Amino acid sequence: MKKLALPFYALLFLITISCKSTSTLIDNEKVETAMLAALKWQEANPIKSSSFTDWTNGAYYTGVAKAHESTNNPIYLKAIKDMGERNEWKTWKRFYHADDVVISYSYLYLNEVEPDVIDIVPTAQFISAHLNKPHEWKEGHDPDGYHHILWWWCDALFMAPPVLIKYSNLTGDKEILEQTYNYYKETYDLLFDQEELLFARDTRFVWDGDEDDLKEENGKKIFWSRGNGWVLGGLALILEDLPEDATHRTFYEELYLKMAAKVKSIQDKDGLWRTSLLSPESWDHGEVSGSGFFTFALAWGINNGMLDRKEYEPTVRKAWKALAECQKPDGKIGWVQNIGAKPDPASADSWQNYGTGAFLLAGSEILKLK
Repeated sequence: MKKLALPFYALLFLITISCKSTSTLIDNEKVETAMLAALKWQEANPIKSSSFTDWTNGAYYTGVAKAHESTNNPIYLKAIKDMGERNEWKTWKRFYHADDVVISYSYLYLNEVEPDVIDIVPTAQFISAHLNKPHEWKEGHDPDGYHHILWWWCDALFMAPPVLIKYSNLTGDKEILEQTYNYYKETYDLLFDQEELLFARDTRFVWDGDEDDLKEENGKKIFWSRGNGWVLGGLALILEDLPEDATHRTFYEELYLKMAAKVKSIQDKDGLWRTSLLSPESWDHGEVSGSGFFTFALAWGINNGMLDRKEYEPTVRKAWKALAECQKPDGKIGWVQNIGAKPDPASADSWQNYGTGAFLLAGSEILKLK
């Protein structure tokens, strides 16, 4: 009996560990099926907007591009081609606004996969004007009370910088990397909270230390989930394409690591993040767009050796499980906060194409987890 006792408990231990490991596994086939269903639903239900080149479509098709990169499924590439041809490869019209060039991320990705398919001229013209052309915001004019710099809101750090890095790689113009850093650093200096390690959406939410500071009912600062999702997701996209020897790469890496640790620490127990990151009690539900960008960025960090797998993988797997539960049987992604600039509620039926984009981005990196 004594000789059998140790093997028995050893076997019991191994069975227990095996069961725990299996419970955290993700079925990649199911992930791909969910992603494809999301794409098909979104393509059949385009957002009603003034232009298919606007920022909502730009964020969505960035997710489509990364989905193709992970799966090599031609249906994703066809979606980008069809969209680009409809748009005549144009950007949206406000050369001074970062939102209006994010659509070019998918164009530039397509160009990497199939060179000479796109017309690069509209993107090139926009980028030149965006970085160099004089405009009232660059000259210190502040029409709305919180526009001080070119990228005056944190969302912009997802919209323009990843496109600029890709374009720099395509053209070999290293000066664009320097300009990107300079404008990024302005936004960082203006909006990044060194205590909370999160970005204010814009200067309305930056605390000055007086009674007029905007705050949540619990007295804490207001940090918007999707706004910080834009930033952290954008950092993953930047670091993926930024040359290893780029002058300012360390800045982006250090910022990414700080934000990743903070975001991990405030994940809710159900796996999703709340729209107001420091006031989860404001609404009793998670939200998909911010959570999707966080999941993408954290999974990217694991897959690229920037984040410790043992520490971060449970967070990512828990998040993906929660995201998948927000998808309806027809492929629609619910629980997406509508267009806004601050924390607001969502519902099981609320959707936006950028929410689908965030879901595809998350899935694209979940598929790469070993």
